[in-house]
Amino acid sequence: MKVGLHPALSDTNLDANQPSSQRQLSIAIRAITQSQDQSLPLNLCLILDHSGSMHGRPLETVKKAAMQLIERLKEGDRICVIAFDHRAKVLVPNQAIDNLNTIKSQIRQLSADGGTAIDEGLKLGIEEVAKGKADAVSQVFLLTDGENEHGDNERCLKLAHFAVEHKLTINTLGFGASWNQDVLEKIADSGSGTLCYIEQPEQAVQEFGRLFNRIQAVGLTNAYLLCELMDGVRFAEFKPIAQVAPDTIELPLQPQGDQFVVRLGDLMTDAERVILANLYMGQLSPGYQAIAKLQVLYDDPATGEEGLKSEQVPVEINVQSTYQPSPNTKVQQSILALAKYRQTQIAEAKLQTGDRSGAATMLQTAANTAIQMGDKSAATVLQTNATRLQSGEELSDADRKKTRIVSKTILQD
Repeated sequence: MKVGLHPALSDTNLDANQPSSQRQLSIAIRAITQSQDQSLPLNLCLILDHSGSMHGRPLETVKKAAMQLIERLKEGDRICVIAFDHRAKVLVPNQAIDNLNTIKSQIRQLSADGGTAIDEGLKLGIEEVAKGKADAVSQVFLLTDGENEHGDNERCLKLAHFAVEHKLTINTLGFGASWNQDVLEKIADSGSGTLCYIEQPEQAVQEFGRLFNRIQAVGLTNAYLLCELMDGVRFAEFKPIAQVAPDTIELPLQPQGDQFVVRLGDLMTDAERVILANLYMGQLSPGYQAIAKLQVLYDDPATGEEGLKSEQVPVEINVQSTYQPSPNTKVQQSILALAKYRQTQIAEAKLQTGDRSGAATMLQTAANTAIQMGDKSAATVLQTNATRLQSGEELSDADRKKTRIVSKTILQD
């Protein structure tokens, strides 16, 4: 397995007469399969909310989705299942896929009762999945339908960062309309996991399956982008870098010696992680000038090797005395994706402070951005919610969650 690393600038040309210029740098990264590569073993942990609010159809559909997911695991994969209400318990200890019927029987017996303590489930899940993480792709699916009423949200975020340090990826699934999208998004974003929304019980099987398809495509793990900037080039001071595909995530940028480091998480074989950096550069001499060097640090679970490095890739720009713009339409799509997310974030912040008019305006702006991208699903959701606010209606919890999801990704029909 190798790393594919492809940088592209928003404009490959630069005006030599300008004292300062700005460019967006798009970096597409993926795992590239080689002929001898085999599919990697999965080490999967399901953390399932079975609190009283999950009673009836919600819990039954989640159990059905979990059992169908487990049936897709193959020889060499591992599974563990944690159930939580206001306490947590190990329903299925970390084990190889040997006896599906016994595992499914444990899940079938799950019943709804009690309150909700997400951090208790998360802590136990991290402990259990860590037992089988050697030479495997370790993934956690955390599902809940409610607020963390008996738990501590700050503890959840600390546990999410602890999971990242131990090379575990947490994906979160919000069920229904009462879960806290801020907390579940932060848990998933901390390790470049995925946030999913199950609006109706019948969507559980589909969302579990979609998430499983993504983790099956993981080829390399624990990846970091290493970026070295040349003299006269710097990152923007505010929000300098973000992921824009497959989901939009604001990323922390860590200086390390003469480099900057960004955690990427898992690299897939069927989809690129696209990172967008905002760069400023001073006046440069005419001709092709190197402005950055890029490299990826990663682990290969197939061979058990850690701390591998890809080839270093230079980023060059053509500095012209007579400047002729050369915009890159693909990078422009990435810029729009990030704008859609940030505009929606501003709208949500305004709504929380009671500024309904300002929120409606920003949702309308985000809808227009989605139209420019060709993202019809997002445009419809954002425009509908903007219109509701403009007409004096309140946005339901479901409306707000749809807004968050469509701001982060392009929905698949």
